[in-house]
Amino acid sequence: MHEIYSVAVFCGSRLGSRPEFAAAARDLGAGLANAGIRLVYGGGRTGMMGALADAVLDGGGTVLGVIPDFLTKLEVAHPGVTEMAIVDSMHDRKRRMAEEADAFVTLPGGIGTMDETIEIISWRQLRLHDKPIYICDIAGSAAPLVTAVDGMIAQGFAPPEARALFTVVNGVPALLDLLGRAPRGTGVTGARL
Repeated sequence: MHEIYSVAVFCGSRLGSRPEFAAAARDLGAGLANAGIRLVYGGGRTGMMGALADAVLDGGGTVLGVIPDFLTKLEVAHPGVTEMAIVDSMHDRKRRMAEEADAFVTLPGGIGTMDETIEIISWRQLRLHDKPIYICDIAGSAAPLVTAVDGMIAQGFAPPEARALFTVVNGVPALLDLLGRAPRGTGVTGARL
């Protein structure tokens, strides 16, 4: 089994309505730093994204932010990350994050977080990668995504095997345990991302 050296985390640019959400971002960031796992994320300084990046940095960890140029002009880029990659588009952002990561994690977030998560699950289904995908459930936050996928399966738009493309993990401690043990994916197995 190979170690995971770099994790892409998808999460909200807002903190959400429950204090557990921000606490989970901070706990994950501290845990990644402690484990020596590099954070790859969307490069923002606000919300869950900012809390996560700050916690990794506070713990002495390494952070790669990936942000489209137009968002830097809106002054949302985190000024203190280890490295900031400025890309041309949202699609380029997702591609670069996927290339840099050995695994993917979804924390609570909004439409953008859902978009990133669905796309990386779709790419796994298409055999563009075989890296683990973890949906970290915080206070029921994973339910909408799981319900959507289960609905697609029930209506015949996805095979039952689609549910095995990702793993729902209950809370940050269980997630950190899995990241420490999960085999690193074999990378791209089909077309280029």
